Amino acid sequence: MPFRLLLRNLFGHPLRAILTVGSVTIAVFLLCILIAVSRGLDATVAQASSTRLWVQSSVSLFVSLPNKYASKIEATPGVEDVVRFQWFGGVFQDPSNFFAQFAVDPAKWKVSYPEIELIEGSMEDWQKSRTNCVIGEDLASRFGWKVGDRVPLIGTIFPRLDGSNWEFDVAAIYRSNSLSIDQMTMFFDFQYLRESQEQGAVGGPDGVGVFLTRLAPGSAADDIIAAIETEYENGPQAVRVTTEAEFQRQFITMLGSVPTLLASIGGGVLFAIFFAVLNTMLMAARERTRDIGILKALGFGNGKIGGMLIIESLLICSTGGAVGVFLAKSAERPLWSVISSQIPGFEISSTVLTLGLSLAVGLGILAGIAPALRARNLQPVAALRLGA
Repeated sequence: MPFRLLLRNLFGHPLRAILTVGSVTIAVFLLCILIAVSRGLDATVAQASSTRLWVQSSVSLFVSLPNKYASKIEATPGVEDVVRFQWFGGVFQDPSNFFAQFAVDPAKWKVSYPEIELIEGSMEDWQKSRTNCVIGEDLASRFGWKVGDRVPLIGTIFPRLDGSNWEFDVAAIYRSNSLSIDQMTMFFDFQYLRESQEQGAVGGPDGVGVFLTRLAPGSAADDIIAAIETEYENGPQAVRVTTEAEFQRQFITMLGSVPTLLASIGGGVLFAIFFAVLNTMLMAARERTRDIGILKALGFGNGKIGGMLIIESLLICSTGGAVGVFLAKSAERPLWSVISSQIPGFEISSTVLTLGLSLAVGLGILAGIAPALRARNLQPVAALRLGA
């Protein structure tokens, strides 16, 4: 194999080579991100707890349930505990600073989520004051917040009637060890919200958004779902009870057919880059028609000549693929901080990186086959005449 000739050909048009490598880099980077997002959506559902159920209005997730439902749900055989969850929807300074906030029952919330640990502060610190809150590690990093900081929020769903901001004090920071739970959320005491409403200081809907229901060990989820739904089938408001996996799937469904869309985009990117690399290699093969004729006249076989073209294509695509997976892995943490609240399972794993690099290698081999076959069919005399 004439490696010196291979290197000369590879760097004979440096700008074209750089642009082709750059195209493959961008394609592999995008493919890794798209694959990671698709897998993240699946992981968010797959790692959902089997010991937690969610009780919501049968009409809509946005319709509140009566607060008194908590005691009856908790009395259902097989139910260990019930946690009130209320979406708060506050705004920090500007709507672009969106992050999730929930009013919950602090002690019950912590017991119901063994996947969560407080890395700063404690439950005792949180429960010292109604205005205290717990925030995720990534949320703290995003805004530079630390324990003891005050976070003012503008109430949108629950506006303060005097026009002032809600005030929250960061008492603890949590970390999640599950891909189904993000680290971009604020949790505060449900009683802070309820008491403010009872005092007439706050507007907004009364009641509870959803009830998280923690099951006792050994309980049958299907039986409990049927019991709770039957209890309220005639009102005052009917409920729908789902497993946590199904509850997570609802949010994914709200986004539409995301996996299909991502697959379509990824396929389009791969298709376009394949023809870009193929065109580059065909141009290179045509430019080397005379060289191919000389090599054949000197006794080089079709296998070696075709092999050079395939290896050249493989080197271009592999280089672009390697840079692409490196950039994708480097972007993992910044991207996680942005999309983890919607896709907590997002992760650019070694499997994703291997798949991205494998696609680049396969692309290089396929794009090199066509010029290799063209070179194989060239006769030495015809090649010298065409290259003259």
